[in-house]
Formats: sequence, structure tokens, C-alpha cells
Amino acid sequence: MSPSISGLRASRRRFRTTGPACAAALLLAGLLAGCSSGSSSGPDKAAGSPSARTGTGTGAASPGAAAPDPETYRRWGLDKPLAAPPKPPSAKLTDGMRPGDAPKVVKRVPTQDKVVFVTFDDGAEKDPAFVRMAKDLKLPFSMFLTDDIARAGSGYDYFERLRGEAGADGKRNGVHNHTLSHPNLRTLSPEAQRREVCGQQEALEKRFGSRPPLFRPPYGNYNDATLTAAGGCGVKAVVLWEATMQINDMRYADGGKLRAGDIVLAHFRGPQELKGTSMTQHVTNMLRSIQRQGFTVARLEDYV
Repeated sequence: MSPSISGLRASRRRFRTTGPACAAALLLAGLLAGCSSGSSSGPDKAAGSPSARTGTGTGAASPGAAAPDPETYRRWGLDKPLAAPPKPPSAKLTDGMRPGDAPKVVKRVPTQDKVVFVTFDDGAEKDPAFVRMAKDLKLPFSMFLTDDIARAGSGYDYFERLRGEAGADGKRNGVHNHTLSHPNLRTLSPEAQRREVCGQQEALEKRFGSRPPLFRPPYGNYNDATLTAAGGCGVKAVVLWEATMQINDMRYADGGKLRAGDIVLAHFRGPQELKGTSMTQHVTNMLRSIQRQGFTVARLEDYV
């Protein structure tokens, strides 16, 4: 349910000249169903089919996982702690890839582990309470940031805080590429696509010290030129999704429920876009749904 391209461009122009709250409303009002036009529109090369399940964990807790604190979870509106994720698989989907290889397209991670993967897009809402929530719950998630949205307000410093401190395993929450300005890439020339994708790779490398290996195309729209551009500037996987977080619950691409290895799409949103619901309550609703369906949250970068 993406806005029209002309509307998106108009929103971008307003974003550069208005305050963050107004910009967030303009940019995200059309994104309540996810950064998607309803279906991904690229070559059918997605990894993660049920017949391709690999890399199951052993069931042991990840080395970096601390013992959950039930009282902390209750403080954030959860009845019980999330289960500790299993030990990650010994091999990732992108292991063995060489520089310049076409990135893998991943909608769902092939695994039998009872885990799903939480991702947040764009970067408009910068709620300090969510930083506290993420720290308290030690919540693993991946961020796909659009440069001209993420820079507004407190800018990239906010997302540095959301990365958290490295655990015993040395890992932090990942920051990844969602283009410079959130265009529909399939409407752009190959060179314009390269600027959007590689330009954000360079911006994130400058800010965070390395080029991210993961990329998400706005609206899920991509083509062969997108894959060529992404592979040429260090992207190993194009990450799509199987479930989209709405205000109170999820919308599913297939089957009406979560499945092992599903990637969940959410956004950095606030009360203006969520009809009065805060970012933290939005995340609480998502975690409740994940728990209710018998899953826990694992780190996407451990599998992909």
C-alpha cells in the first residue's frame, strides 16, 4: 500500500523543509501496511523455501544472551520473557560469497528453529523510550535506514544507541541499507539505482565503520539492475519479508500465521502514524504476537 511515486517525491521535498514530526506523517502515512506495494517485484530468486531448510541450532542459548528478567518484561507490558534464541547455525546463507557476486534474495530464512527475525525500516520516529526498551529487553533486531529520513532530528546518533553495547559474543544490532531517498527502484535507470544503493553504503560505512552486507529495496521493488548495483557495492543479501507488523497485530504473506524463519517488517513510527500508539507499545504488541504463536526473536545477521 505504497503512496504514488509523485506523492512520494512530493513528500521527500516536504521532508527537507519541514520538522521531523510533519515529515514522519507525510512519509509514513502510506506505509502502515509496510514499505510494500503488496508484493515483492523482482526476479524469483528468493532463498528460504520450506524445502530448503538448513542450519538448525542446537537449542543452547546464544553465548551473548543474558538470563531474562521477568520483572523487566512486565514493565514493558509483556507477561513473560522471550525465550532465549538457540545457538546460531554454523553456516550462514551468505557464506562463501565472493566480492561482486549477485546478492541472495531472502524472504524467509531456511531454518527449523522456532525463531523469527524483527526488522525496522526507514528511521523517521526516534523515540528515546524505545532505546531504553531495547536495552532492557536485550532485543535483537536489524535496522534498514534511509539516509534522508534517518538524518532528521537526532540523526544517526539515535541508531548508534539502538545498536546497543556488544554482548559477550561481541555482537550488536545491525544497521543496513534502505537507499538514500526511498525511491521505487524499478522506475530508475541502472545508474540512478547504483547511486541510491551505493551512496547509502558509503554513508553508512562513514558513520558506522563498515559497509552493511544487507539491503532492503523500498516497497520490496527491485529488478536485475538493482541486484547488479547492490552486489557491486558489497551487498550480500536483499532482505524482503513474510510478515508485516500493523498497529496491533501482523499481516502475513502466506498462511495467516508466523512460520519458522519468517522475517517481520516493522517501521520506526510514532503516535501520529499509529493512531495514538507509541513506538514501545507497537513493539510490545509485536512481541506478544510472536510469543503467542510459539516463537522467539533471533538475530538476522547470525543466519544470513
